[in-house]
Amino acid sequence: MLAAWLSLTPGSKANDKATSTKPPSTAKAALTVNTARPQLTRLSQTLVANGDIAAWQEASIGSEANGLRLTEVLVNVGDLVRVGQTLARFSDETVRADLAQANAALLEAQATLAEASSNAERARSLVNTGAISTQQINQFLAGEQTARARVAAAEAAVSAQRLRLKFTQLRAPDSGVISARSATVGAVVANGTELFRMIRKGRLEWRAEVMASELSRIRIGSGVTLVAANGTRLNGKVRMIGPTVNPQNRSALVFVDLLPVASGEAPAKPGMFARGEFMLGSGNGVTLPQQAVVVRDGFSYVFQMKSDGRVAQLKVKTGRYLQDYVEITEGISLQDEIVVAGAGFLNDGDLVRMIRGNAVDRDNKRETKDAQ
Repeated sequence: MLAAWLSLTPGSKANDKATSTKPPSTAKAALTVNTARPQLTRLSQTLVANGDIAAWQEASIGSEANGLRLTEVLVNVGDLVRVGQTLARFSDETVRADLAQANAALLEAQATLAEASSNAERARSLVNTGAISTQQINQFLAGEQTARARVAAAEAAVSAQRLRLKFTQLRAPDSGVISARSATVGAVVANGTELFRMIRKGRLEWRAEVMASELSRIRIGSGVTLVAANGTRLNGKVRMIGPTVNPQNRSALVFVDLLPVASGEAPAKPGMFARGEFMLGSGNGVTLPQQAVVVRDGFSYVFQMKSDGRVAQLKVKTGRYLQDYVEITEGISLQDEIVVAGAGFLNDGDLVRMIRGNAVDRDNKRETKDAQ
């Protein structure tokens, strides 16, 4: 046993020496990649915001005749109406009777005025004769004035009854869409009771909530595109920027007039949520292909190609997206050589081999097959 151990010991040392003198192997590239340099691209500048769709203006349509019975309702919710169109009718028998009574009172007042005017005229002709006293003359003249006043009052009463008769026809004050109805046939309606609510002109607006720090970027008349909750795509223009800022969330309302949608498309409804973009113009931005950006742990990274064949991981900030490209707002320069294909498989400091074009995919597949 001892002899065998002694005979093996020199051989083991020889093997170790042979191993130590073997030349080191060259490090192998982890992956084949291709690269691209960042480009300046003309990008549209937008501001994304959320908000609700609402009626531009609503009209409350109510009864102006007190104590009349509603006999007919001619429109319903969703109907398009024109200005002056009859929406409902009230019973007019009582009003017509009151109008006839007022006309009769007017005729009586006019007859009294005719008699008083005749007496006053005779009194004026006898002023210089002394046939009647001054007191009597003044009485006749005062009687004429009183009769005229009674005629005027009677005429006003007739006008009031004619106006009441007009109010038995409830008409639309403007064109628009009926959005609510509380009118019920047979109800006796008090003066001022709301019977219908209407979206004036059928116009809608988007009330976007925009942070106060972004308001200076928005201009009156700027274009807006948005998508409603039901998928309807809408276009609009900024009409007004709210004069106040909510102290709770530091946001202000921006009012956007919406343009009508194309026929056949589901219309947006007041109260719907919508997400939109304000068009703020255009400007140059630094872009890279989207596949060059790797997202890890919630952050975006790219890999810069170094002169020694290794890559350096750079943390970047992304901005707008344009088809297959993404804007890089911070973290790289236009002179950097950035890995595009294969970036998702790299780590900081990896040694890579760079080739051009579609050969990257073919080469990586071949390397994977060889490794297997």
